[in-house]
Amino acid sequence: MGSRQVTDWQGKHVTVAGLGVSGIPAARVLHGLGAVVTVVNDGDDERSRAQAADLEALGVSVRLGDGATLPEGTELIVTTPGWKPDKPLFTAAAEAGVPVWGDVELAWRLRGPDAAPWLAVTGTNGKTTTVQMLASILAAAGLRTAAVGNIGVSLLDTVLGEETYDVLAVELSSYQLHWAPSLRAHSAVVLNIAPDHLDWHGSMEAYTADKGRIYEGNRVACVYNAADKATEDLVRAADVEEGCRAIGFTLGTPGPSQLGVVEGLLVDRAFVEDRHKQAQELAEVTDVQPPAPHNIANALAAAALARAFGVPASAVRDGLRAFRPDAHRIQHIADVAGVAYIDDSKATNTHAAEASLAAYESIVWIAGGLAKGATFDELVAKSAKRLRGAVLFGADRALIREALARHAPEVPVVDLDRTDTGAMLEAVQEATRLARAGDTVLMAPACASMDMFTNYNQRGDMFAEAVRELGAASA
Repeated sequence: MGSRQVTDWQGKHVTVAGLGVSGIPAARVLHGLGAVVTVVNDGDDERSRAQAADLEALGVSVRLGDGATLPEGTELIVTTPGWKPDKPLFTAAAEAGVPVWGDVELAWRLRGPDAAPWLAVTGTNGKTTTVQMLASILAAAGLRTAAVGNIGVSLLDTVLGEETYDVLAVELSSYQLHWAPSLRAHSAVVLNIAPDHLDWHGSMEAYTADKGRIYEGNRVACVYNAADKATEDLVRAADVEEGCRAIGFTLGTPGPSQLGVVEGLLVDRAFVEDRHKQAQELAEVTDVQPPAPHNIANALAAAALARAFGVPASAVRDGLRAFRPDAHRIQHIADVAGVAYIDDSKATNTHAAEASLAAYESIVWIAGGLAKGATFDELVAKSAKRLRGAVLFGADRALIREALARHAPEVPVVDLDRTDTGAMLEAVQEATRLARAGDTVLMAPACASMDMFTNYNQRGDMFAEAVRELGAASA
């Protein structure tokens, strides 16, 4: 079942695992190609029933409720990213010899013969920012492009839509890569590897291996983080096309076949005529906004992928200058009485929070939420000297408080014993009390948000609202 022709799908029995933003498009597309589609979904709430009714009106069979079993006659399963590999449905599929694809695999297989190549990005943190930077650089070069994939833009809709592209900037999660065995990118990067989603993958080794799938079959460049040996190890282990190059990026002076930073400039020693003797200036560090270290690393990774595609240095500079990060990613909210208030609600794990904390010198840190099994000793030990104070809330705040007591006992800590959304206003008020002129009040929670908020967006919005209320009160 590898061909992209419509006739190959006629009458094929395909089970789609899960509704939602990827399951519904997959079901619609497969039904349109002539497949006999059954959707199974764990949820049976009002929203799921409404989605099911829409699909059933098209002729798609939908089964709602926990404990999905393998429908009789299934020849292929297409799963949404959230379904864990240990689901009984997948165990039954393996026993029956039924292949399992993700939505990314389906999109890859349905691409036309002249489809745009993919420049692919994964990593524990920084994926969305890097993909958006990459798309901005590609657009600055005059290329028809789009940022798609895990960023929230359906790959299926993109590859089957009427609009044509020269190249796609594709964000891929570890979940998506797990179910994408045929993916072969033009070039790809793993930005970094840190413990995350281990409940889904089962182990750090499995998580890392799934990230590494992005390099398999690469044609031109496998880009790695020179400061993160695990990413280089994945490149070395990958089975790539003849001539594909390993390209590093570093915040230090780059060696041959690397991009890096020299005297405030982003420079390229990989895609030049003589990489042993030459370096090409790409942009100034100040062209990257905000110029935090982890954001400069993202810019270098995006530049490496763009250069692998043949983009000129001037487009790297222009694309980075034009780029603006999304909300809740080290977003400057306001300055009040000489104190900067920064929203990095997207820092939902310790690795992201560490990068955020490293960007500022004197910080009152707002943190807490759902730890997802994380530990905080390393994060606190590395960041202790930057902390003026800390304000903690959320279900697992005690884990952070205990790490602070061990590694930063001199740092004053305010522990808010509440998990309602109103805690945010109190957190900002307490952080303001601890801060001095020249400090940064940084919300980089290092935790997921679902104990108190709908998602990290709502958490960030409420932080911004609290800061604005504070500013109005002090005006």
